[in-house]
Amino acid sequence: MEKLTAETEKIMLERFGGDKLIALATAADNIPYVRTVDAFYENKAFYVLTYGLSAKMKQISENPVVAISGEWFSAHGRGVNMGYFGKPENKAVADKMRTVFSEWIDNGHNNFEDENTIILRIDLTDGVLFSQGTRYEIDFTQ
Repeated sequence: MEKLTAETEKIMLERFGGDKLIALATAADNIPYVRTVDAFYENKAFYVLTYGLSAKMKQISENPVVAISGEWFSAHGRGVNMGYFGKPENKAVADKMRTVFSEWIDNGHNNFEDENTIILRIDLTDGVLFSQGTRYEIDFTQ
């Protein structure tokens, strides 16, 4: 397994630096759960706008180990509830989300007055990336 290199970081940003659908897997009571979420990648993590009282967030609060899958990429990570979207500490990520998710973020589905509208950060630990016939096994913790 190799550390994230400039080459693999470039591929990750090209593929996932914008609004992308990824599969997010959690587990509760030894039962896996998978759902599709909108996310974007930056600095060894994926960011998701979600509802803090959702099943996925309840599962992550009990067991933060998650798995994700996207375009020729699969990985493990740790889910981190960054808290309310509108917190001053979340301004930089929230602003990025407003840009990346501009096509749908203000469609009425999200209630930004509700403190349960939160940011989920998925800190990647390890993953496998395929690009042009090459398999990269990446240790994101290095």
